[in-house]
Amino acid sequence: MKIPVLSFALLTAWPLAACAAQAASVSVAVAANFSVPMHRIAADFERDTGHKLLISSGATGSFYAQIRNGAPYEVLLAADAETPARLVKEGSAVAASQFTYAVGKLVLWSAQPGLVDAAGEVLKKGRFGHIALANPRLAPYGAAAVQALKALGVHDALEPKFVTGENIAQTYQFVHSGSAALGFVALSQVRREGTIEGSAWLVPARLYQPLRQDAVILSKGRGQPAAEALMQYLKGDKARALIRSCGYEVR
Repeated sequence: MKIPVLSFALLTAWPLAACAAQAASVSVAVAANFSVPMHRIAADFERDTGHKLLISSGATGSFYAQIRNGAPYEVLLAADAETPARLVKEGSAVAASQFTYAVGKLVLWSAQPGLVDAAGEVLKKGRFGHIALANPRLAPYGAAAVQALKALGVHDALEPKFVTGENIAQTYQFVHSGSAALGFVALSQVRREGTIEGSAWLVPARLYQPLRQDAVILSKGRGQPAAEALMQYLKGDKARALIRSCGYEVR
């Protein structure tokens, strides 16, 4: 019996069609400090799995309120561990899915070379116009900045100079644009190829509570293959190496 010429093409196309049918999209709420690494991870994830990421970045506290009000996010990558745990306790997230994907580092940074010294003494001298930090009620990096300033005994003296960003991304823009002479941002935002432009002081970890950043599958992502695939991907060697290269610790 003669086999039609198209049969081979159809046979080879079937696996591709099956893969396309299995591919899905997942809506991810990402803490602003992790936006750049997440977009880099997304490119690899989409290429390696076929799934597509729909990324929104912002303050963890704002995401919490949105999720509680029914926002259609399926996965949360928070800037802390408390928010995912709270969502789990309230029945808005899957308990077994929560894990630490990164531990952040706080840095005092200025776009101006020489302004921030290697010991952070600039804070005690106070010879600058404004200092930026993220809203401590919404952004864990902002809360960490306040803790550090209080531990150094300079919070009250510098408070009149505060410029508060809605999230750490806006805080970075304040400093980058010159609206603030210096500010507290995430190391990942200013580290490029292992170096930092401008001037910076890596704030000692003893001055603030650890910035443990947890991921969790939200109720709307329960049982969704793309959401589960993302969580597994973040635990893999490829993603962990990228996260580490961006200035985070990985446990």
